[in-house]
Amino acid sequence: MLKADLSSGQKPRPGMLGEESAHCLQGNAMATVLVVDDSVVDRRLIGGLLAKDPDLSVTFADDGKQGLSIIETSPPDLVVTDLHMPEMNGLELLTSVVSRFPLLPVILVTSRGSEEVAVQALEQGAASYVPKRMLAKYLLDTVYRVFEVSDQRRTRAQLLEGMRQFDCSFVLNNNIRLVSPLVTYLQDNLMHMGLCGETERIRIGVALQEALINALYHGNLEVHSELQEDNPAKYYEVIELRQRMEPYRSRSIRVDARLSRSEAVFVIRDEGPGFDISKVPDPTEPGNLDRASGRGLLLMRKFMSEVRFNDAGNQVTLIKRMAAR
Repeated sequence: MLKADLSSGQKPRPGMLGEESAHCLQGNAMATVLVVDDSVVDRRLIGGLLAKDPDLSVTFADDGKQGLSIIETSPPDLVVTDLHMPEMNGLELLTSVVSRFPLLPVILVTSRGSEEVAVQALEQGAASYVPKRMLAKYLLDTVYRVFEVSDQRRTRAQLLEGMRQFDCSFVLNNNIRLVSPLVTYLQDNLMHMGLCGETERIRIGVALQEALINALYHGNLEVHSELQEDNPAKYYEVIELRQRMEPYRSRSIRVDARLSRSEAVFVIRDEGPGFDISKVPDPTEPGNLDRASGRGLLLMRKFMSEVRFNDAGNQVTLIKRMAAR
């Protein structure tokens, strides 16, 4: 594979890193890179390498605390940070950026002896890393690659902000492993459309998870929650057995979702015989709070704006109305 000679200041040509990567900044305003390092020598080295690209504007911070202050007041397009610094180190800075500015990519500058910390940082959300001894060779290459990926992510986020309605339908078999990915998918679309914050995203996710598990265990497999209270081991034994038995194993769950700017509606329907909702103990009564029966219903009602069942009791509609903007 061909590589650009970045140490000479040559920008990658089409065909070297790919035309899209080579021109990741074309057509955009000058991109700003914040360099965070407590070493004056290293700041000058990194700044000099980045300055070889006229499309990059470079700013500096002496440590993570100052870097975070700059990010808060004048967000850059990318952060290049050392790991070992006073006040706030690179790992602490990364943690703050990931939680508060999730679209801002962070590249680590690593030194010998910091390998374990670097791995930890990558696991916690760093976009990439460059060994300090290889800065001249790899820094610009890494910046271009990260810009290419992050720019696509930003553009997609901007596109989805313009989405006014989203509809999808799923048919799931009786596989508990499909519940979590589906919930995450629906949560992601809520966030993409800007319909809720992180707290509500989690609460809606919990309500959806409870509804889907109810549809699977209590609906399609017809395993009652009373058994979970009396004999938890037997409860999961019956679940495992019925997943291999007819008619239970052939049943499915239908999930329909419609997201708009005013509300999110989720309809979950199983193929079981249903139940009489009026016979479920009131989960809000103090004496019923620690009972498995009705726990899911309590969480759904507390986290959603409206919860309603069809007459047969095998379909639940969860509605979350969004606050007026």
